[in-house]
Amino acid sequence: MTAFHWIFGDQLGPHFLTPGRGGPERDSPVVMIEARSVFRRRRFHRAKAHLLLSAMRHRAAELGDRVHYVKADTYREGLREAVGSTALTVHHPTSRAALGLVRALDGVRMLPARGFLVPQEDFRAWADGHGGERLRQEDFYRWVRRSHDLLMDDGEPAGGRWNHDHDNREPAPTGARTLNAPKPYRPRENGIDDEVRHDLDRWERSGEVSFVGRDGPRIFPASRREARIALRRFVTHRLAGFGPHEDAMLAADPVLSHSLLSSSLNLGLLDPQECVDCAEEAWRSGDAPVNSVEGFVRQIAGWREYVWQLYWYFGEDYRHCNALRHHAPLPDWFLELDAEAVTARCLSTVLAQVRDSGWTHHIPRLMLLGSHALQRGWDPAAVTDWFHRCFVDGYDWVMLPNVVGMSQYADGGRMTTKPYTSGGAYVNRMSDYCGPCAYRPTVRAGENACPYTAGYWAFLHRHRSQLEHNPRMSQAVRGLDRLTDLDELLEQERLRGDEPP
Repeated sequence: MTAFHWIFGDQLGPHFLTPGRGGPERDSPVVMIEARSVFRRRRFHRAKAHLLLSAMRHRAAELGDRVHYVKADTYREGLREAVGSTALTVHHPTSRAALGLVRALDGVRMLPARGFLVPQEDFRAWADGHGGERLRQEDFYRWVRRSHDLLMDDGEPAGGRWNHDHDNREPAPTGARTLNAPKPYRPRENGIDDEVRHDLDRWERSGEVSFVGRDGPRIFPASRREARIALRRFVTHRLAGFGPHEDAMLAADPVLSHSLLSSSLNLGLLDPQECVDCAEEAWRSGDAPVNSVEGFVRQIAGWREYVWQLYWYFGEDYRHCNALRHHAPLPDWFLELDAEAVTARCLSTVLAQVRDSGWTHHIPRLMLLGSHALQRGWDPAAVTDWFHRCFVDGYDWVMLPNVVGMSQYADGGRMTTKPYTSGGAYVNRMSDYCGPCAYRPTVRAGENACPYTAGYWAFLHRHRSQLEHNPRMSQAVRGLDRLTDLDELLEQERLRGDEPP
């Protein structure tokens, strides 16, 4: 008898059902489990819960009679109802918790992971060959480009350079409220979305689950068809303008020229290979400049792939890293996405974006949300959980390395060479947030002191002994000696406590 093939809610694309090369048997029946316990364990963003359930139900509708779709309390209960003791296959899941479940079940044959460019055993060989420590993303990225012949010309990087970051870090044009980029694709909701919203409302009313954030009209793809349209629209109309301003921030234009494809990739609706292939073709056909294409390829074949691999390579102990010994709890205003409680315009604006959509691009995540958490000394495990719950593209494998390693420097430099935090000058340079703000980016102490500028110096002071020997931080740490108002600044930050800035 043909084994059932089990697909998780982030394995929704056709490449998870392709037979051969470690795939399921041809035309094998499919089982999908909608486990409500997932939403009881964590207080997810309402828009994220909506997107996940909508995507799963859209996939079930596509598969028709081939799928046995079960709504159950837990995965185990759903599997018992769906297949009983029948043999199962499943592709390697994307979280350690799900992997533990799969390994604990009898009669389940686990197939290799899909949805990524590099097989895990290949990465392990590469990482072991580099000593297993300080595995830099740039080295990995170049290895992927070479091994996949990606954006290469006769063995050399396209455009003559591996890295076009220098061309891709421009602030928005002075005085611009938006980039006036072509609009991204926005899907239309349908009857499946109506059913999902009805179910979520019912669960909340019963007190069974609780969500954070708002669930407006769905703005991210929930089907393969929608994801393909979104990819084509980005590559055709938006990719050319993506590169130069990918690090910029504008209050009235949170999307800028970003692709908005991360949730589709992480749900498995798109395969990374098709995304980078489409981008490379746009460059080769003259439709997009190399710096924009390289910046997009770097996000997928570089950073996304790197984070996925490190999640497994570093192991479960990585979750407990806390090199800076940060233990402060997240305050209620942050947990509740209470943007109105925040005076600092940059943080208020970005927190509202998360509240309303479950998304903001990588620079607000790192240099505003993550930087504030780092400066305030919040517990990195709690920060990781918050990002996991509150972002539509957030999964354990995504957020653990991104937050523990990149954002909170909790691994002490195993993943990155320095803590990523800054004062208000960086925010002012890269955004239009500071102009109307009550705080001034150049002021460290006093009524108008920028919380990021003050927080930056307080952070350096608190961790001086640990950072003064870091080549990338030593000059900044020495700057503490030039501050004549350091004592006033430190007392100010002590009194601020957990109050919203």
